[in-house]
Amino acid sequence: MALIVDQLRKVYAGSEVVADLSFTVEPGSCFGLLGPNGAGKTTTLRLCLGLTAPDGGTISLNGYAIPAAAQQARARVGVVPQFDNLDPDFTASENLLVFGRYFGIPDAEIKARIPQLLDFASLGSKAEARISTLSGGMKRRLTLARALVNNPDIIFLDEPTTGLDPQARHLIWDRLKQLKSAGKTLILTTHFMDEAERLCDKLIVIDHGRKITEGSPRQLIAEHIEAQVIEVFDEAGGDLPAFVESHRALAERVETSGETAFFYCRDPHPLLARLAEAHGLRYVHRASNLEDVFIKLTGRELRD
Repeated sequence: MALIVDQLRKVYAGSEVVADLSFTVEPGSCFGLLGPNGAGKTTTLRLCLGLTAPDGGTISLNGYAIPAAAQQARARVGVVPQFDNLDPDFTASENLLVFGRYFGIPDAEIKARIPQLLDFASLGSKAEARISTLSGGMKRRLTLARALVNNPDIIFLDEPTTGLDPQARHLIWDRLKQLKSAGKTLILTTHFMDEAERLCDKLIVIDHGRKITEGSPRQLIAEHIEAQVIEVFDEAGGDLPAFVESHRALAERVETSGETAFFYCRDPHPLLARLAEAHGLRYVHRASNLEDVFIKLTGRELRD
């Protein structure tokens, strides 16, 4: 296994932020770690990398015991942190060169890799560009390229596409798929459920430091949620509360959030027929997805 986590615990100020967490990651797969803000995702990554000492449990990363052999393990690991920490005093290529030196790679070898890494990140024309001149998407792609300087077996990505526009997100998704096809192991945290659904072979959802479910995206959708969702909006005085009350029986489950009602159905046709006759209401009919599973398991309340 690329990563084995068994009964992992971490306590801060008397509060258990990672609680008896266990999971495994297969080589060459993309593994997702999902959860609301404060669920313990970043702490778990830090524990797995040996950057934070656990209060209980065991970790094996690429065959090395963590944290005892963390330095040896990290020699074959790449990390894309949640926030870009590129050195503003260096150019794009200099950032890669300096980072490669941390792994003891000879300068000549790093310099030979830099054009390929920049091309991989679609930054081939930016080798001599200062960091301050790069857009947010360019910086994110350079951070991904930097994580590959040591040709790692395992790459940790903490919310790799947060703050990016759709074009940049799709480019990074494409690059991550290429890495997986090349046999790299990806360990990903994200708040974008469509990202997890596209990329992850397997994922866990954690909340308050505890694992609440595990499986492939398709498996979790089939196990936890009805097949169809109809979102109904009160657009022009359509009296949504009254509609919900009188049509609740046409769905297996109904949730309301603000001015929207979510009807979770196995057979949506009776409700769709009623909506076609309703006035002042707008609706969207779609297949259920991983975000529906996430909301059901962790709730709709805002997390700070």
